Amino acid sequence: MVREGSSIDKALAVLEAIAEHHRITDIAAATGVSKSTVHRILQSLVEWGFARTDGNGGYEPGPRILTLAGRVMSRFDPARQAAGALRALHERTGFTTHFAIRSGDEAVYVEKLEGRRPYQMPSRVGMSLRLYCTAIGKAVLAQLDDDEVRAICARTELVRLTPNTITGEEDLLAHLSRVRALGYAVDDEENVPGIRCVGAAVFDHTGQVLGGISISTLAMDLDREALSELAPEIVSAAREVSLALGAPTTLTLR
Repeated sequence: MVREGSSIDKALAVLEAIAEHHRITDIAAATGVSKSTVHRILQSLVEWGFARTDGNGGYEPGPRILTLAGRVMSRFDPARQAAGALRALHERTGFTTHFAIRSGDEAVYVEKLEGRRPYQMPSRVGMSLRLYCTAIGKAVLAQLDDDEVRAICARTELVRLTPNTITGEEDLLAHLSRVRALGYAVDDEENVPGIRCVGAAVFDHTGQVLGGISISTLAMDLDREALSELAPEIVSAAREVSLALGAPTTLTLR
C-alpha cells in the first residue's frame, strides 16, 4: 500500500505490481490505488515503454524495464551493495569477515575485512574456496537439493584436509541436513587446522542462493559455546546482505 497523496509512490507501486498482476482491478487491490488512478499511471508507463498491453485487456512489463535492468546489472557490484552489513558485522564481532559468491562447484571471495586480532586469516579477495569443508560453502550446499549436492561431489574430490574434514558423500548430506535446521554452517577446523568459521547463505533478487558470508578466527579464540552465541549475528547479517542484493523480503531458508 502507498501513502495517500504521493503520486511518485503510487506510480512506483503500480510499476512494481505489474510484475505479478495484469488486470487494473488486481493492480488496484494490490497497491491500494484507485482504479482510475491506476489506469492513468498505466497509460503513462505504456508511453514511456515501462508497460505494454497484453492484448487481453491487461498490462505487462514493457521492454524499457529490461533495458534499464541490463544497464543497472552491468554496474551492479554485490560487494559494494553488501558493504554496510559486512562492516556492521565486523564491528560487532571483531573477527575477520568474508563474503564469497558461488562460482560453479566452488566459491570465490569478493570481500574480506580483516579482524582486530594480532594475526591474519590466510584468505584474500579472488581466492577460491571449496564448498564441502568451509562455512560459506556448506551454507551454500545446504540450500541445494541432495541430487545437486551429489552431482557436485561426483565432479569434485572430497579431499581430507584436516582430521575434521567430511569426506563421505552421505556423511556430508547428513551434515547439511543439520545445517538447514540450524540456519548456519560451521567450519570446525575442517579446511585449515586451527581455524574456526561460522557462515550463512546469501540470496539474490530471485531468491536463489548466491553465496554466503562468514566470520573466521583461530579456534582458540572462538569456542563452541561462543560460536553458538555468535551464530544469530551471522544469520541476521546474511539476511541484511540478501535484502541489499534485492532478495524477496519474504525469503525463507530451506
